[in-house]
Amino acid sequence: MEIRKRKINVRIVVIMGLMIAMQIILTRFLSIQAWNIKIGFGFIPIVITAIVLGPVEAGITAGIADFLGTIMFPIGPYFPGFTLTQVAMGITWGLFLNKKMTLPRTIGACAVNNFVFSLFLNTLWISILYGSPYIALIPTRVMQAAFLFCVDTMIIIILKEVLFKRIKVLFENPLVS
Repeated sequence: MEIRKRKINVRIVVIMGLMIAMQIILTRFLSIQAWNIKIGFGFIPIVITAIVLGPVEAGITAGIADFLGTIMFPIGPYFPGFTLTQVAMGITWGLFLNKKMTLPRTIGACAVNNFVFSLFLNTLWISILYGSPYIALIPTRVMQAAFLFCVDTMIIIILKEVLFKRIKVLFENPLVS
């Protein structure tokens, strides 16, 4: 296995900063949220970061965006478990979508993020944070995960056809460096 070494340059930092800002806005201001259910589009900037930069950068971007969003615009108390989940989700988007973005890889990334991380891990954090029984939270969270799995998959497929081809070309342009 080849270890990839890449220097952090201004272009990468700027892209990550833009995606952090977009993620905070989409998550904190443009999502539907109750105490145990959240439906939004905050995953899109992380997916863009994962595709353009890779899994490590996507994980870092997701973690920083979650932390800053929680500190600047709190919805509830800060809980590091949610940040850990966001980092894992960013890495997952990058592992599945960075090198080759196919329909099976898109479905796999959406399945892992919605049914493993969001459904099971975030439900555990909600259970710990609010003292609710884990099993009692699962039914509503299963419906949310299934709905978001379909929505996330469709959005990524649409964005791939419309936007990602243009974004990748833009960010690979040597004049942008």
